Amino acid sequence: MSTRPVRRGLRLLAVPLLASVALLLPTVPVSAAPAATSAECVPPAAPHVPGARVLSVTAQAKPAGVIESPWFPPIAYPALCEIKVTLTHPGVNDTVLVAAWLPRAGWNGRFQGVGGGGYSMGNFEFGLAMALRDGYAAATTDGGVGADGLDPASWALGPDGKVNEELLTNFSSRSLHDLALVGKAVTAAHYGRPAGYAYWNGCSTGGRQGLMNAQRYPGDYDGVLAAAPAISMPRFLVADLWGQVVMRQEKVLPSNCEFEAFQQAAIKACDTLDGVADGVLEQPLRCKYDPASLIGQKILCEGKEITISRAVAEVVRKIWAGHPSWSALPKSAPFNVVADTQPGPDGKLVGVPNPIADNWVRYFVEENPKFTLDSVSYRDFNRIAAKSPAKLDRFIGSDNPDLSGFRRAGGKMITWHGWTDPIIFAQGTTDYRDRVERRMGGAAKVDEFYRVFLAPGVDHCGGGAGPAPVDPLGALVKWVEQGKAPDTLPAETKDATGAQITRNLCRYPQISHYDGKNDPKQATSYHCAR
Repeated sequence: MSTRPVRRGLRLLAVPLLASVALLLPTVPVSAAPAATSAECVPPAAPHVPGARVLSVTAQAKPAGVIESPWFPPIAYPALCEIKVTLTHPGVNDTVLVAAWLPRAGWNGRFQGVGGGGYSMGNFEFGLAMALRDGYAAATTDGGVGADGLDPASWALGPDGKVNEELLTNFSSRSLHDLALVGKAVTAAHYGRPAGYAYWNGCSTGGRQGLMNAQRYPGDYDGVLAAAPAISMPRFLVADLWGQVVMRQEKVLPSNCEFEAFQQAAIKACDTLDGVADGVLEQPLRCKYDPASLIGQKILCEGKEITISRAVAEVVRKIWAGHPSWSALPKSAPFNVVADTQPGPDGKLVGVPNPIADNWVRYFVEENPKFTLDSVSYRDFNRIAAKSPAKLDRFIGSDNPDLSGFRRAGGKMITWHGWTDPIIFAQGTTDYRDRVERRMGGAAKVDEFYRVFLAPGVDHCGGGAGPAPVDPLGALVKWVEQGKAPDTLPAETKDATGAQITRNLCRYPQISHYDGKNDPKQATSYHCAR
């Protein structure tokens, strides 16, 4: 999956922030081609879904086409049969759509569940098209909560103004199991045989969904790719607002270019700790750069010269320190999610909270659509940070370290996470993996079925200065079907001149070590070790 960095705050906020970036950008189907006729496209019998009642099943043949995006290479997909299953859960008053795209020819014999992003449970075009391109039969679901990845206002609260617990349950877990059951059933009905293997593929919210599948429905998938997973949503979403609270309480709103100056200064100061001056921090948590070092220095900001003040440096220090309830923004990561500022109507800077995190607190924690951060004190924030997991972990917590059911079922899981992810900090992934080890007998035993890879310099689900994984799903397939457990994940990117940079991402807790003499842009110049 090829990705490009998304740097500026408003541009980043224009897409669902907890999405697999490649799965949620606006797309436009074009270049339709004549339909293939190798498989008949007819509605199958209604699948059996325990706890749900199927309302309708439809089928529609669709021609091959291309899905385009302004940020990513076009995705060409073959002719397909689209099967839509609409269901409801009695007593819930919901209407849930599961859509499956089944290639008319060239099916590889596998099923893929496609994850969503933000408050959107699935992706009905880009994600399905990518799976179809690679020969998979694939399915995704809206969970009955719509497709708005940023704003859950249409479903979060019930008529009584309280959290709609049934729809939150759909979003968190129930509709994931429905998706697996329906998707595999219609695949088997269409081709006359069941899929030989089933895989989950998701990043961000899709990564959280992958963990939820492994924890609560361990028999649904043979392999789970859970990238940049939104582990512990009730905790990290509140932590994403820490920078906004700091700026409001300190009454200091730095410009985005001031924040970028601190990020770049930290990277420059710590760049060679790994032996290579490449603008990428192999271990950003080792960076001890002091923001006070920038006080008094002048920078250019949109053509104007600005002197870094002590007050601004103190805001940066507090943001980098983080709130005790969760991990902190790594020093190599951009600030434009946790501390975005933009000019208001009067030209003065105003803080712009991450909308997913802001809406989490507004609807699910406070149950108040009019809630804002403007008057939230540090004490108030402490209360919110404690209330969120206490109230909502039982619905959407996906950090249960007990993966014994998944192991017994023979499942394999890969997680990769970018070290400069500004939305879901990678420390959540490493902490989860550490807790799984403590629960399940140590690193060697966990490595038999669950492996984690960290990507230095990579942002949320891709982008950034560092090499991102080239084909993590392919590595998962080899592990499941051939028993070839990956010790590294091949990764690549291009530098400012267009030259290719390759690296093999190391299996956690190993890190990449440069040999000190060969081309630092080539993976062969590095080895993995603790």
